Amino acid sequence: MPTKLATLGLSLCYLGLAVFSRSPYNSQLPIFLLIMASAFICYGWAYASAAHGKPPTAKQVLLMATLFRVIGCFGLPLFEDDYFRYLWDGYRFAESGSPYGIAPEAFFTDPNIPTSWHAILGQINHPDIPTIYAPTFQYLFLAAHRLASGQVWALQALLSLLDMWLIHHLLKLAPPRQVLLYAWNPLVIKEIAFTAHPDGLLPALLMAAWMAGQRKYLIQAGLLLALAAAAKAAAWVVVPFWLLNWRWRAWRAFALGFAALYAPFWWQGATDAAGLKAFADGFEFNSALYGLMRLLLPPLPSKLVLGGLLLAAVLAYGWRYWRQENRTLPRADLLLGGLLLVSPVINPWYLLWLLPFACVHRNPVAWAASAMLLLAYVTGLNLDDPSLTPYQHPAGVRPLEFGGLLLVWLGVEKLG
Repeated sequence: MPTKLATLGLSLCYLGLAVFSRSPYNSQLPIFLLIMASAFICYGWAYASAAHGKPPTAKQVLLMATLFRVIGCFGLPLFEDDYFRYLWDGYRFAESGSPYGIAPEAFFTDPNIPTSWHAILGQINHPDIPTIYAPTFQYLFLAAHRLASGQVWALQALLSLLDMWLIHHLLKLAPPRQVLLYAWNPLVIKEIAFTAHPDGLLPALLMAAWMAGQRKYLIQAGLLLALAAAAKAAAWVVVPFWLLNWRWRAWRAFALGFAALYAPFWWQGATDAAGLKAFADGFEFNSALYGLMRLLLPPLPSKLVLGGLLLAAVLAYGWRYWRQENRTLPRADLLLGGLLLVSPVINPWYLLWLLPFACVHRNPVAWAASAMLLLAYVTGLNLDDPSLTPYQHPAGVRPLEFGGLLLVWLGVEKLG
């Protein structure tokens, strides 16, 4: 009974979020945070009560996960405008054969752009920068454009289906109660089903590649890993650990698949490299260790020092992993979590990269982070506070975010 009450409460929270997203008050940050806090309370209640009563079955986890994502698809993106870029990239890909090389602002006065696209074009953030999204994401944006041109629901639906594919794989690697942590997670529902962020595609492809490799489908495994590497640069932190478990056929399929995904855009003379360079050179938001390092060093030395520390940590883990006789699923939660810790930008949806792996490896800090990082939305823009720049946080936000996570980590370590 407690689990049923908790899931009912969680369903009502997501319904409330969908109604809120379509209401005139959808820019009110306190209401959003109150709904999300309520959702996390019900979510934690569902997980805890499942430990004392009858644990949920795989079918129950899938059923509720499907319901939550359907509800999200009826909502609208909240406190995010990235989806305008996704829609625009899909349109440009369909019209010209490539979304790369030309910044959106170049089309502001183009008479050939249909009137229906002016509103979308005018709401793209950083329109002076070409797209940063890699080929795998671009093919997804193209598919959504073909499904329903200029409609965010097409992205929400496709990403939710892919997320269910990921959950299907997770249920083969972890007990349903552990998978519940991802499948019902409020941050996951908000960022994928509501806001249509595509970052969940990265772990879905990594997990599918791992499962294919376990079944000795090495060509399929290599191609899936290529899709992951061509989705997000973050994948390269974990790609070597996947390849380490496979033979040369998978390596060859990976290399050829990756080249094939980029080849059409190399041929046309532009890829995501220009946008990524601009992003890497000039952006800082909600950083953890990088923010602290910047108190001591300029940007470039800070990145070099932290990059060196990350590389040393990855190599140390790699040595330990290499020496294991029976290599299990790599600790991608730790590897990608380490990348986030040293990154100049930590958006809440970046946690989608690692949360599925935290189901398998039981990482409580990751689940605490899924709640705490919602504080990243407390910015000058969302507070409508003229004393802050649009993406600036009030002074106490980052200490509360990362200080809270530090306390959780210390508590976990103390408990063993």
